[in-house]
Amino acid sequence: MVKTFVLDTNVLLHSANSIEAFQENDVIVPMAVVEELDRFKKNQDELGRNARSAIRKLDSLREIGNLRSGVPLSKISAVASGRLFVLTAASLDSELGEEMRNVFHSDLGADSPDNRILRVAVALDRSSRKKVVFISKDINLRLKADALGLTVMDFEREKVDCDALYTGFVEVEVPGRVIDLLFGEGGVEPPEGVSPIANEFLVLKDASSGKHTALARFHGEDGLLHPLDPRGEAVWNITSRNMAQRMALDVLIDPAIKLVTLVGGAGTGKTLLALAAALSATLNEKLYEKILISRPIIPLGNDIGFLPGSKDAKLNNWMQPIFDNLEYLLQTTDSGNGNGKGKHSPSRPTAESLISSRRIELEALTYIRGRSIPRQFVIVDEAQNLTPHEVKTIISRAGEDTKMVLTGDPRQIDNPYLDASSNGLTYAAERLKGQPLHGHVTLSKSERSQLAALAARLL
Repeated sequence: MVKTFVLDTNVLLHSANSIEAFQENDVIVPMAVVEELDRFKKNQDELGRNARSAIRKLDSLREIGNLRSGVPLSKISAVASGRLFVLTAASLDSELGEEMRNVFHSDLGADSPDNRILRVAVALDRSSRKKVVFISKDINLRLKADALGLTVMDFEREKVDCDALYTGFVEVEVPGRVIDLLFGEGGVEPPEGVSPIANEFLVLKDASSGKHTALARFHGEDGLLHPLDPRGEAVWNITSRNMAQRMALDVLIDPAIKLVTLVGGAGTGKTLLALAAALSATLNEKLYEKILISRPIIPLGNDIGFLPGSKDAKLNNWMQPIFDNLEYLLQTTDSGNGNGKGKHSPSRPTAESLISSRRIELEALTYIRGRSIPRQFVIVDEAQNLTPHEVKTIISRAGEDTKMVLTGDPRQIDNPYLDASSNGLTYAAERLKGQPLHGHVTLSKSERSQLAALAARLL
């Protein structure tokens, strides 16, 4: 049965290609949505780009036919065969019953664009023989639409189930001889009934002895499980503190893996591990020319407003978490226990010297579009605040011999237009799993401090 989908403004702002996502069904864009797109079109951010792109798509359809009468989406899309309409609330007022007119007159005034959008959806629902579905990413608007009797949905095209997100590893019970063979031969076939994907880790547990275990990674090209790279035991001057960190270091130090996604809560070591691997690969192994570090400029609470100074001076405030980790890593380890403690040695570089010598570069994501980035180790911190399109833009900047690492916590999102299921970090981790160039690990245990672990677990 062909359906009619009424789109809210935030759907088009989230993805300009959303009007092509409904296959053979009809798509309605209320006039109030067009007006709201006009307000956003001058923005120099992702919302502005999506608004401009959506307006251009609507204009290209206008040139083909009359938008009020409906224009075939097949004219601009290879996958959509329905029609697109742009309708006004006034043109559909006659379709509303007296009861609904009273509701919109008394409770839902026409001064709100949201209410005008709802009015179009309700009128269509009352008059159309087709099933009408209202699509919005605004929770409050979905609640109002549901109270009016509409069928309501979120826009699901670029969403993943965060609770079922690919973790990067599985635990498997095997006979003890399999573990012995793994280390003796350097590789074994996956256990029967287990079909790992490229760069997935297996935690092998001896069925007869709980203490006899091993970590292995499925490389994919030869169909075998291999032990983890021993170089990952200690990277720069830190060692892993748990199993997930050890797996993360294994993909971070492997130059064959060009993209790593690290997902985890506060204090799990995502940024620290990425920086340690970057310093080792760039300064010690000379695999990359420099380290490029970036993060979205989105404040946690109220914005402190204008920041004086040059671009670097402005970025220093946003990059303070990076400096904290760098200072920790650039300390010498007097006791040799690999925990990063000790006084700084004159032979060690400082964060300031690495930045001044351009071995480390701080960059705002605003300036990354259009760039080509060869032979660099790129770290994008707090990537959960990026949209899927922004993550695609960043990854597509990678030039020859560049490695990219995206880190973040999907449970701590400050971008008001994203959630744990629709952000670019989880989207990339789920869509790219199994690709030979991609490695992923979900970290769950906080190692920052006992207090940080307690907060992450109970608050």
